[in-house]
Amino acid sequence: MVQNNKMTEIERVKVSMKSQDNHGDLVIDAKDHAQKTHLNGVLLIMVSAVVFSTVGIFVKGIEAPAWDIIFWRGLFSAGFTIIWTVKRGTFKKNFYNIGGSGWAAVIIGASGSAAFISALKITSIANVSLIYAAAPLVAALIAWLWVGERVTFKMFLACLFAIMGVGIIVWGSIGEANLLGDLLAFWMAFSMAIFMVIYRRFPNTPSAGPVVLSSLLLLPFAFILGNPFAVPLDELAILVAFGVVFAVASVTFTEGAKRVPSGQAALLSALETPLAPIFAWLVFAEFPAQATWVGGALILIAVSSTLWKSK
Repeated sequence: MVQNNKMTEIERVKVSMKSQDNHGDLVIDAKDHAQKTHLNGVLLIMVSAVVFSTVGIFVKGIEAPAWDIIFWRGLFSAGFTIIWTVKRGTFKKNFYNIGGSGWAAVIIGASGSAAFISALKITSIANVSLIYAAAPLVAALIAWLWVGERVTFKMFLACLFAIMGVGIIVWGSIGEANLLGDLLAFWMAFSMAIFMVIYRRFPNTPSAGPVVLSSLLLLPFAFILGNPFAVPLDELAILVAFGVVFAVASVTFTEGAKRVPSGQAALLSALETPLAPIFAWLVFAEFPAQATWVGGALILIAVSSTLWKSK
């Protein structure tokens, strides 16, 4: 009887140890999953930033006015995104259950897109991309006030580095930028910061649906304020490519924004800031000023510092 009790006790210890081992494995698996999710979000936003950095080339390389570009870019972007959701079998998920957060993203995204393209027509590519670098500070502040996300000292320093980079480049081009274009670029940065926080606060918000609807929302305004059917066929072909590029960048950005903190998402997307002037130089021979190189280096340092956490 005593021996049986001892055996029972030994079995209990074994079961307890096995249970603890399984619990430990579950904790490790959960941690690995969280790290993998975070890394995927980082990669998605970086891809989006690289793709978005080519937008200035499309807008500057077309003679059509801003509203005509907005019309065709929105139409082709929406079309390709809808086809993508149908092929993946996610059309219903993306459009039937958008919710309040999704409609907020639609309105904010539409205003930001219109401001973005209009700003590129009025002011320089460098100014637009650099003003956009203010988005990290705005996103981190909004997330702190709304979502309650903690802004670490390292993140705060990264934001300061990004803003310093913006200041240096803008200082080097004072007197050249158009005020209206700069103001539109700032609204674009502010709206994108809100867009990031919406997806961070409500991660179940569909990605593709709001992107499509924000594009379609602008179509009647673009039709009234522009003359889209007067665009030449050769430029229309470029706008088809623009629509595809914008669709890819928008979807990858919204998917990535769900997986990383808002401030880091904004900083990662700021990779566009130094890349856009470089592409402008390669395509239009617009050689960036010395201040652009110095400021761009600071922004890259700020962005790189946010990746240390994921290692």
